[in-house]
Amino acid sequence: MQLVIRNGTVIDGTGGPARTADVAIDEGVIVEVGRVEGRGAQEIDADGALVTPGFVDIHTHYDGQAVWDERLQPSSLHGVTTVVMTNCGVGFAPVRPQDRDRLVELMEGVEDIPGTAIHEGLTWEWESFGEYLDALERGRGHDIDFAAQVPHGPLRLYVMGDRGGRGDEATPDEIAEMGRLAAEAVDAGALGFTTSRTRNHRTVKGEPTPTLKAPRTELVGIAQALGHLGKGVLQVVSDFLDVDDEFGTVRAMAEESGRPISISLTQVPFAPEQYKALLDNITAANEAGVEVRAQVAPRAVGLLLGLQASMNPFLGNPAYMEIAALPLAERVAAMRSPERRAAILAAAEGHNGIFGFERIFDLGDPPNYEPAAEDSIAARAARVGRTPQEFAYDLVLGDDGRALLYTPFLNYAGGNLDAARELLAHPYTVPGLGDGGAHVGTICDASFVTTLLTHWGRDRKDGRFPLEYLVQQHCRDTARTVGLNDRGVLAPGYRADVNVIDFDNLRLSPPEIHHDLPAGGRRLLQPVSGYKHTVVAGVETYRDGEATGALPGRLIRGAQATPAR
Repeated sequence: MQLVIRNGTVIDGTGGPARTADVAIDEGVIVEVGRVEGRGAQEIDADGALVTPGFVDIHTHYDGQAVWDERLQPSSLHGVTTVVMTNCGVGFAPVRPQDRDRLVELMEGVEDIPGTAIHEGLTWEWESFGEYLDALERGRGHDIDFAAQVPHGPLRLYVMGDRGGRGDEATPDEIAEMGRLAAEAVDAGALGFTTSRTRNHRTVKGEPTPTLKAPRTELVGIAQALGHLGKGVLQVVSDFLDVDDEFGTVRAMAEESGRPISISLTQVPFAPEQYKALLDNITAANEAGVEVRAQVAPRAVGLLLGLQASMNPFLGNPAYMEIAALPLAERVAAMRSPERRAAILAAAEGHNGIFGFERIFDLGDPPNYEPAAEDSIAARAARVGRTPQEFAYDLVLGDDGRALLYTPFLNYAGGNLDAARELLAHPYTVPGLGDGGAHVGTICDASFVTTLLTHWGRDRKDGRFPLEYLVQQHCRDTARTVGLNDRGVLAPGYRADVNVIDFDNLRLSPPEIHHDLPAGGRRLLQPVSGYKHTVVAGVETYRDGEATGALPGRLIRGAQATPAR
């Protein structure tokens, strides 16, 4: 046997009760769960620890990073062993040489990945989506498995040229060609087709995503092409400003194609009850035999503010902007001078920060992702007789300018995570939206999976879920949502992706800025302790948070069948 994990508390991903058992692995698959006789070539003592399947994160954006980096971090630091990328209709194939810059501008604007890093890191040895997959497959090894989807934005630009980039309406022939190419991509190994219909998604130049106003006929036409092929999933992100009409498009895509679809769903501050109507629509669709799932977040989608981040409370302040381009140490020194402090605070007087100081919090260590109103900068400043601008000024200078503030945006209209809990509890939702590989200077939500376990399985005072439910949700259920039926369960025949977790001591640290992207680009990574061992295809990839050097991860081409039981 390749590996035996002994005496752990096994939570197998099916939702069944935890039990003490061994897990035996050979040739990259699980061969036995129970009392295992005989020795493995490697043995792991899991006594006192949880043993779970590797987590499956179906909403990431490692499309560029998978080309230039063997480690798909931050996700792989948090027990994730499989990621699905190319969500939200953005990606790098298909592409004509003259359109490469436009795809970079779209990715940089939508997903906050530095264009300089993308330009330096991509090899552009492809035109078709199949050629992109080939390039990923023959490139470097990886620490985890990854799968790609065909994105609507590049597809539209490839077929329609400038008209597609501007968002013009497609002709019937152009819709048919987009469908043909989408089906060709899925046949080559893409998991499915993704699109974006949100006004928040813009190019770095401020232009709307090319897919924003694509009519229902176009989306249904592309979906039908996958239906004729008989495989592939669909993914949509939308503002749902008109819930009935927009969900009607989502449902039509699934109904007319017979393919499963998932949507991104959060509580939005401008319409805090909207998610309930969408949940009702999702339930009705499933009861009618139309497979729709919502990808939901286990905490608020929040922005990180700091001197190293893309945003801070004084961004745009004229006295701050005079020094904004200085290296961090020089900027911190300048801000500590009484003269510069007085100038910045004078210019900030009467300004309530980017989002309002009553909605900005000190992130803390460990991070507090469910802060109370009395913890806000505005409230804390008032208690000590200071202005919120002064209070925030001192906070951002903490840790020599590396301190981070936090403003929860989505899933926080009520000042708590009750809406997130309702979303997690729904029978037709799965955890997602971690966006690993994206928003590298503003958001670090690839740690969602760790929050799911610690906050909802251990630390919250009320409203916790059984660990068996949480593991099932982020292992088997996420995998099945995108057709990866060979993983997410600890049972014979399943892929041997496993975590051994010191659950009592599982703990997040605050995110940190690293300048390790191509061209020296910055990104946020979030340290974590408590993941004792992470195993991919039977090979240990991380031990106590440190990489072992093994790179067994691979590109997944297409849906994977359920193992015989």
